[in-house]
Amino acid sequence: MAEGTGMSKALAGGIGVLTVSSVCGLVLMTVMYKIQIDKFPPVSPPTPTKPVIPTGLPPTLRLPDYLIPESYKVFLQPYFYAAITNNYTNQSFVFTGNSTVRVKCMELSKRIYLHVHDLNVTTVEVTKSDSNEKLVVSGYKIHQNESNFLEIQLKETMSGHGTYYDIFTKFEGELLDNLAGFYASWYTKNIKAEEVEEEDQESLLKPTDARKVFPCFDEPALKAVFHITVIHRPGTSALSNEIGVKTEIDGEEWIVTTFEKTPVMSTYLLAFTVSDFTYISKSSGTNIHIHARTEAIEAGHADYAIQVTENILKYYQNIFGLKYPLKKIDQIALPDISAGALENWGFISYQESGLLYDKKTASSFDQERVATMIAHALAHQWFGNLVTMRWWNDLWLNEGFATYMSYIGVQDAGWDLRDLIVLREIQTAFQVDSLNSSHPLSLQENYIQTSAEIIDLFDDITYRKVGINTFLMLISLKVRRPHFELKDKDDWLLANVNCTGFFRVNYDEENWNKLRMQLERSHNVIPLINRGQLIDDAFNIARGHRLNVTIALSLTKYLINDTEYIPWESALKNLDHLILMFDRSEVYGPIMKYLRKQITPLYKYFEEYTLNGTIPEIHTEQYNQVNAISVACSNGLPECIEMAKSLFKDYRNGTNDIHPNLRRAIYCSAIASGDEYDWEFAWKEYQRATVTAEKDKLRYALTCTKEIWLLNRYLQYTLDPSKIRKMDLVSTISYIAKNVAGQPLAWDFVRGHWSYITQEYGISLGSLLDAVTKRFSTDVELEEVLEQDEDDQALAARALEQVIERTEANIKWVKENKQIVKEWFMGEL
Repeated sequence: MAEGTGMSKALAGGIGVLTVSSVCGLVLMTVMYKIQIDKFPPVSPPTPTKPVIPTGLPPTLRLPDYLIPESYKVFLQPYFYAAITNNYTNQSFVFTGNSTVRVKCMELSKRIYLHVHDLNVTTVEVTKSDSNEKLVVSGYKIHQNESNFLEIQLKETMSGHGTYYDIFTKFEGELLDNLAGFYASWYTKNIKAEEVEEEDQESLLKPTDARKVFPCFDEPALKAVFHITVIHRPGTSALSNEIGVKTEIDGEEWIVTTFEKTPVMSTYLLAFTVSDFTYISKSSGTNIHIHARTEAIEAGHADYAIQVTENILKYYQNIFGLKYPLKKIDQIALPDISAGALENWGFISYQESGLLYDKKTASSFDQERVATMIAHALAHQWFGNLVTMRWWNDLWLNEGFATYMSYIGVQDAGWDLRDLIVLREIQTAFQVDSLNSSHPLSLQENYIQTSAEIIDLFDDITYRKVGINTFLMLISLKVRRPHFELKDKDDWLLANVNCTGFFRVNYDEENWNKLRMQLERSHNVIPLINRGQLIDDAFNIARGHRLNVTIALSLTKYLINDTEYIPWESALKNLDHLILMFDRSEVYGPIMKYLRKQITPLYKYFEEYTLNGTIPEIHTEQYNQVNAISVACSNGLPECIEMAKSLFKDYRNGTNDIHPNLRRAIYCSAIASGDEYDWEFAWKEYQRATVTAEKDKLRYALTCTKEIWLLNRYLQYTLDPSKIRKMDLVSTISYIAKNVAGQPLAWDFVRGHWSYITQEYGISLGSLLDAVTKRFSTDVELEEVLEQDEDDQALAARALEQVIERTEANIKWVKENKQIVKEWFMGEL
């Protein structure tokens, strides 16, 4: 488990008080919000005295508000078998179903609008609930545009005044492998030393893909109760949000699993899977189950997750003062899911690396990720599921608080990560929020209409900024603000001590120099968190043309004597920007030599651990050991490169003594300095590996080669799901783009497959665009971005706007600072 992170006693005390205060504040907010929702539920305006029957399509992409769903009865029947046999004639990737949704009608109307996307609706019936009187349906139409409306036209008029109606639909759809809606996935299973492919069916409905599974009112505020029934093949089990009961259909090869009704909830929180997975269980008031591939369960890879879940669930119930409302909580590790985790109420889905932990091959960072992912997803059971935003413009209410609570929740699982909020959340949010193309936490509802616009909101501002504001607002109430009086000419001013405010600080040049001299003279005088924040502030203020870049660079000189993670990580993140701007120019040589000089003492500090295949006890030191290896090897420190080559050679010869924490960095270095045969060996190891954490390390390392033809081939592999899983496409291309040899290849690849990637893989291009354009700093590159046609631009409008703004800023900054930066680094050699 993680040790302390070098946090001062004063800060620890302040944060201790913060935790109590913040929890109380959050609980109060949750309770008040729930009370208000219960007391004043959303209602439609009163029926006008002179009835007006709506005609034509709604004026926006939002559903009209005169129909309020109350309950759904949904039957789903996927037809394919879990095990793929040699006889494919019986295999089918079709699902059929029917749905009955009971609605309350508040106004006179002859039209009904629901959401449907990529479904074939074969039957539509509308019945008055109290009398079973059928209304004549004159026609229905699916609008093939961004509205995704299923429009049902009636001959008679539906009564208003809260009259209930049942809308029945039959439909059929295709189980695609695009990681959206109800989709198909597969994995390889070893049976008696033979590899057999197994199929499973999974769902991903957030944010707007419930409509791909059944006709529904697919907006977060339109909550209802759901009765789900899944009809599936023998040898498989169906799971959903609530507890299910299996029955067999006599004489037929089908099993019916009927689930208890859900709480009142949004459509995007529904989930269902059909698979042959097994599980482990634990009961502590709430029944907890972890589901995964049989091999993973039998190997004990789910043991850590079930213990963490129990601890954090109890902790949240205590601090919120609200019991988890469902009888059970299922969590499932899926071979293919595009999100890291989905917080479906009572049935949370994860990528395998987010839920499974193998002590033999996983790093302590992998273990930390499992704990934080579970803490985040469990926080959503209250923030998002119990209390839900009305519309996606207030997504921050879900994601921001879940991000914040994940830092609080993991403490009960033994992880103290609060000091890392500055690095992971504050600094990242600052960078995105500094762009003109940033957005407020809460936009007006009418600004967010299409699915693409909704997906664009899942960004660093939404996830990080509100959590930071909560953290800093509460801690600042407990930290007394000092008054400064500089009596001596050598005194210096340090503002925002321990980063208790959400702002950057710029000093006059004299004070910056005094701070630099203090760092070089005795850096421990300045608090640890501030050492990192000084560096981050200086570089970002310099990028904003309000500080000479040489002042920011000079703050990194003292690091030759500092071994702490926070200041080193802050420096490396910012120096990485300089590398991106200049690693294709003559400036890069002096940068490499400077970094090699600075990193050598840190590499030596951890060298004994590294050579012995061990790691330090303190968690942040483990992170910095990886930094030391990555930076030393990538900047040509001979002993680092030889170490990596030697350990990788042993690996090729059948002995892998590389500690799991260090594998990613050492694999990368060995492949970067190696040849085609090293790459091919790593590729075979990737294909052979069965633990996702190890596969991910190898998949990343394969992007480190300098061979153009290998990188091009690897890019092509990303379009073949049998080689690179669809959920790994974005990260693999992003890794290749980080490699200076791979960046232009990745950009051309994304441009050439822009529409295909979005349509076939069902993903947003936002993060991918960000990754492949980070180096852009020339007029030619800006022109290439602007040349994208309008249809392609619409697929990631906000992300593209940010790329254009960043590229323009990079062009200006490089022109102004290239010679200054070159001369500074030359002067330090």
